[in-house]
Amino acid sequence: MAKGFNRGMGMPGGMGGGIGGGMMSQFKKLQEQMEAAQSRLTEMTVTSSVGGGTVQVVMTGDQRCKSVTIDPDMLKDADAEMLQDLILSAVNQALDKSRDLASQEMGPLASGLPF
Repeated sequence: MAKGFNRGMGMPGGMGGGIGGGMMSQFKKLQEQMEAAQSRLTEMTVTSSVGGGTVQVVMTGDQRCKSVTIDPDMLKDADAEMLQDLILSAVNQALDKSRDLASQEMGPLASGLPF
């Protein structure tokens, strides 16, 4: 066998002529960018308001509920079923907004993947 050839790949240089090292460097950089984006998402928030502002939900970009605010006037009527429906609607809307935010932050990074 000729000197300088990798037995497993049959290519000079032992790592496919340097291709493997560059790819690993790109993956490492992409991983760092993704971690930074995920970190930013923990600080970013979205707000969902339903029932004319009766119920408001604030959620982070990583889908953590930060707060639920209920207008005290809503409690005077004591319609538990309506309040439950409003909370459910506000939480689901906030989740959708949070996922959209995450997609906006992480989406550009996915375009850097070589797949």
